[in-house]
Amino acid sequence: MLEWMLNQVMAERGVRSGVALAKLLQAKAGYRLSAPSISALLNGEPKQMKADTLDALCTALACTPSDLWVHTPPQAATRGA
Repeated sequence: MLEWMLNQVMAERGVRSGVALAKLLQAKAGYRLSAPSISALLNGEPKQMKADTLDALCTALACTPSDLWVHTPPQAATRGA
């Protein structure tokens, strides 16, 4: 299972709002996202993402894709159940 960690990464870096994220994306990565797109990233796990968007998030937040997505393997089926 993949878990979307954008809110946690933002909090660790002192980025407290979508507006602040948009400004950071523009300043550090030269990348613009619409307000609805930023809201979607903050309020739910994305079903798909452009490589450019992921690259801009990593650049702006000084992180890697593995900081933004955490993979947890599924639990093995209980034997004999």
